[in-house]
Amino acid sequence: MRVRATVVAVSGAMALSALAVPVAQAAGSGSHHRVDTLKALHAAASGGSAFAGARPAAGAPYRLDARFGSVRVNKGRPIVAGAGGKVTVPVTFRITHGAGVDLAAEDVELDLVLYRGASFAHPDHVLIGDFRPTCGNASATVASCTGTIDVSPSVELDDADATVWKAAGYVTDWNDVDPGSDDVDWTKVGYAEGDALAAVRLQRFAKLTVDAAPEPVKKGRTLTVTGALTRADWDRDKYAGYSAQPVQLQFRKKGSSAYSTVKTVRTGSTGALKTTVKASVDGYYRFAFAGDATTAAVSAAGDFVDVR
Repeated sequence: MRVRATVVAVSGAMALSALAVPVAQAAGSGSHHRVDTLKALHAAASGGSAFAGARPAAGAPYRLDARFGSVRVNKGRPIVAGAGGKVTVPVTFRITHGAGVDLAAEDVELDLVLYRGASFAHPDHVLIGDFRPTCGNASATVASCTGTIDVSPSVELDDADATVWKAAGYVTDWNDVDPGSDDVDWTKVGYAEGDALAAVRLQRFAKLTVDAAPEPVKKGRTLTVTGALTRADWDRDKYAGYSAQPVQLQFRKKGSSAYSTVKTVRTGSTGALKTTVKASVDGYYRFAFAGDATTAAVSAAGDFVDVR
């Protein structure tokens, strides 16, 4: 699988992320944590050593007093990604925390990520943002946060990713501990996590074309309407025909603002569409696909036919 981010499974209730982040997310750029620091945190929580050749980790992180709530991903709408390009998905959430937790401290890291799979501790795939969220104090113990999940389909997605994803969040308070040290006292490091905070569907972007001919046409003559339904193929980084799908042929009379369904046609093996109708009055013909669990809905732009 082509992924930018993966999560290491952790024994116990704590699922500590080891995210393979882009260069833009290296520490010091105002963005996400380093991969090695979270690997070290994971090792401490699971009782192993932080790095190869290092001494066993001393203790385990304590449970930080911080809880996630009011999580909203993409304003409650499905995420639709095409082949190539980049999709920036807005996320908002709140963190309720103890009076002693300072989310604005330089050594506090927090994030909201998306994953698919059984749990955040055992995900199949994880998506993250290019930068950490920003938070503002709603009160002394509640912070309102905004951020993004940034998705690059050609790098991160496979066709199997068109499914339901869950949101998970975490807060790490390093308390001036150097996570790169071989002698970290992990009992001084705080960690809090929220799993399955929200659900969002990730869908493939679809395209639909239409052409009605001949134009112009005499009243009562036969019109042939053709088109094609394609969708993003994340495995091959291109658009490919979507076969055996029900697509509606719709008509809008000139001067009207509403389309009505004429008939339903199924796409062929390459996503092609072809059907015929009798020409009656001037108007616009289009194909419309209602979408499904993996693919977003789409309608073609209307093709005007002059009936004489």
